[in-house]
Amino acid sequence: MEIDFDKTDGLVPVVIQDAQTLEVLMLGYMNAEAYQKTIKENIVTFFSRSKNRLWTKGETSGNFLHVQSVHIDCDKDTILIMVRPQGATCHTGSRSCFDTAYNQNFILELENIIRNRYEEPQEGSYVNKLRKKGLNKIAQKVGEEAVETVIAALAETETDMINESSDLVFHLLVLLREKGLSLETIAKNLEGRHAPQPPKGGVE
Repeated sequence: MEIDFDKTDGLVPVVIQDAQTLEVLMLGYMNAEAYQKTIKENIVTFFSRSKNRLWTKGETSGNFLHVQSVHIDCDKDTILIMVRPQGATCHTGSRSCFDTAYNQNFILELENIIRNRYEEPQEGSYVNKLRKKGLNKIAQKVGEEAVETVIAALAETETDMINESSDLVFHLLVLLREKGLSLETIAKNLEGRHAPQPPKGGVE
């Protein structure tokens, strides 16, 4: 779908969203040249209205926005770009230019932390200690945490239930990473199961 830059006097708004956590990070503007540069380099470049020139996010700070996917709205005058942020997005040092709650996205962020531990092992990291023990031990931990979660649900306090459930989710994330799977894969599978099924036996 082609972007209608003429519709908005040459500039269109661009929403930047974290591809991992789905958090909205910032809003910027692009002209056709900034858009083409972004697509070519896979790094977000805006048109700065204050500087009156192209501005690659991170050109001075090093906090680049690496493009993961680009989506154009139905009216062809707004762009959504899913990114992998390299460092803080906001000039204040915050992860986002919007002061919004983050707890609802932390499981997605935790998945990203586990991925980073796999790609860049850190001494003393529990994830790396667990990984060295191999698939069987990781799977065993998931089983143990699942049993402890059931026990907490049936016979312990709400706090115990929360803590055991947290342990279960964490170890499941490690197991998914060990198997080369992601929460996105699981979400798509659940979405497919939820999709309405065609009626059986033809049309009545």
